[in-house]
Amino acid sequence: MQANAIIETIDLAKDYIDGGNVIHALKGASIKVYQGEMVAIMGPSGSGKSTLLYVLGLLQPPTSGAYLFKGQDILQYSREDQANFRNKELGFVFQSCDLLPNSTVFENMELPLVYAESDRRQRRKKILDALERVGLSHRVDHWSNRLSGGERQRAAIARALVNNPSLILGDEPTGQLDQKNTEIVVEQLRAIAGQGFTVVLVTHEEDIGQACDRIIRIRDGAVVSEGLENGYVPAVLRSESSENRSAAR
Repeated sequence: MQANAIIETIDLAKDYIDGGNVIHALKGASIKVYQGEMVAIMGPSGSGKSTLLYVLGLLQPPTSGAYLFKGQDILQYSREDQANFRNKELGFVFQSCDLLPNSTVFENMELPLVYAESDRRQRRKKILDALERVGLSHRVDHWSNRLSGGERQRAAIARALVNNPSLILGDEPTGQLDQKNTEIVVEQLRAIAGQGFTVVLVTHEEDIGQACDRIIRIRDGAVVSEGLENGYVPAVLRSESSENRSAAR
């Protein structure tokens, strides 16, 4: 079984300087994530899990190591090319939603399309399509500050989807939600992964990790488990194996 990972990191390291002391936030982190997976990054506070997510999102540069996205070493891109890549290929969902409160859902979701220089005539269709994925198309013209907490987070997920990215990155996306809305958001993220998007999220909640395809565990800046134990095979590899068996018959 051979398949190319959508994400592969090789010996990523990230150091910070704090008052003359060097903090090793990441120490040789090597992971693989395959298309269509929903993967949780988990670890104790200060373990480096958010740092790893921010490196994957090109929000922070690593000190050393390689980051391959669909086989391309994007750390070698210029800053402008990285910004274009981030806007085209990546979608972000943060704990605080970050919706503009005095704007409609449509206006919030239009911003990444403006940055992408999308045809204005096509924007509303793209926005409605993304909202439909999370069951919120009926809220397109509502003020974002009048949405419930769960609806705001689902709108944030739809905003992350509006440019049809390859990868959705979430930093504690359910951290401010109650149990009911947490379950709804996790269900939406699972449905999105089922549609072929790749979802990687940081969480400290074990039940959310268990709802993912697998868990990457990190401690003291080092990856201690990729969740590939006990015979787990990513869906893309299972599909290839099935196709190969069919072709062999």
